[in-house]
Amino acid sequence: MGAVKFSRYQDKIDSAAQDAAKGAGRAKGNLEDQLRVANELLRGLQILGISDEAEALEQDLTGIIDAFSKSILQSERGIATAEEARREQALNTLVTFLMSFASRSGVRDRLNIFTTNYDRLIEAGAELAGLHLLDRFLGNLTPIFRSSRLDLDMHYNPPGIRGEPRYLEGVARFTKLHGSVDWVQTGSDIRRVGLPFGAESVQPYLEAPGLESASAHELMIYPNAAKDRETSDYPYVELFRDLAAAICRPNSTLVTYGYSFGDEHINRVIRDMLTIPSTHLVVISFDDPLDRIMRTYEELGRPPQISLMIGPALADLQKLTENFLPKAAIDKTTFRMSELLKQRWHTAPPVQKAEGDGSKDDLGIEDLL
Repeated sequence: MGAVKFSRYQDKIDSAAQDAAKGAGRAKGNLEDQLRVANELLRGLQILGISDEAEALEQDLTGIIDAFSKSILQSERGIATAEEARREQALNTLVTFLMSFASRSGVRDRLNIFTTNYDRLIEAGAELAGLHLLDRFLGNLTPIFRSSRLDLDMHYNPPGIRGEPRYLEGVARFTKLHGSVDWVQTGSDIRRVGLPFGAESVQPYLEAPGLESASAHELMIYPNAAKDRETSDYPYVELFRDLAAAICRPNSTLVTYGYSFGDEHINRVIRDMLTIPSTHLVVISFDDPLDRIMRTYEELGRPPQISLMIGPALADLQKLTENFLPKAAIDKTTFRMSELLKQRWHTAPPVQKAEGDGSKDDLGIEDLL
C-alpha cells in the first residue's frame, strides 16, 4: 500500500514524513512515516483541545488503517484461494525454508524468528510444519500480550522415565517486531483476536463481548502504538528488546531474508551485534534497488563478519531451499549418510597433474580441506 490521503493537514503530514524518512536514511517517506506523523499530530490536537480537527483526523486514521488491514488480508487471501497445486508448492517451499533452520536437537538454543511483516504467513507455515511458536501472548481464546519476558519452553517425559523431562524438538521463539493484523488494543490490554487466515476484513471479528470499544484504529500495526501508556512505543519497545537479547550474544548468527535495511531501529541492534567478534550476519535478498544493503555493508565496516547472497539466482526461495540451505533433518541416519559421503569423497585418488602446468606443489584440494 502506497502513500495515503488525508482530508486535512495533507501537506504538513507529507512534509514531516519526508523529513523523518531522510533522518532514517531513506530517500522517500512511506505509509509508516505518514501514520507516525499523523498519530503525533492527533495527540497534539487533543492536547490543544481542538476537538473538531482531532475527530476528523482520527476518522481519517481509522479509515486508512482499515484499508491497510484489508490489503494485508488480501495478500493472505490470494494464497489461501490459489490453485491447489500452486498453493501446495508455495507452502511446501515455505515449510522447507523454515525447517532448514528449525530442525535442531532440543538441547540446542531455540531458533529465534523475527519478522516485520503484519501478515500471518510464517504462522501458517509453522502450523503446517508442526513447528511450535513461543511468543509473548498467553491464553487460548483471546491471548493477552505480557510485558514480562518469561523464558517459557516445552518439555516432555520420555516413555517409562519420570522426573527427567527432555526438551521438545520443533520449537522456536517468534516475534513480530511491527505488530500484526490480528493484534488489537482493548482497554489497557493488547490481545490477539481469532482472525482466520485470508479473512476479508478485521471488523466483523472485533464485534464480540469485550471488544466493543475496538476499531481499526486500535489495531497494533506499527507505528500505531497503544494509547494511555507511559511509553508511546508500547508494545514495540518490548519486542525490540527481545531482538537485542536474542542476537547480541557471542556466537550468534543472524540470517536476514528480504530485509532492505530501511529500519534504523533494527539496524542499530545489528550494528551492536557485530561489535561481538564471534557473531555473523548473513544477508539474503532478491535485489538491492535502493542500494541500502551495500551502503549498510560499507558503513558497518566488518566484511569478515558479513556474508551477502544478493540476486534472484541465490535468493529465490525455491532455489535457495533446494541448492543452498541444509536438509531439514536431524535424524541419525541422515547424519551417518553425510559422513559416509564425505569419507568416500576424501578417499578418492588425487588427480594426476600434467607436467609443466605451472603448479608449485603436489597438494590437491583434498589435502587443504
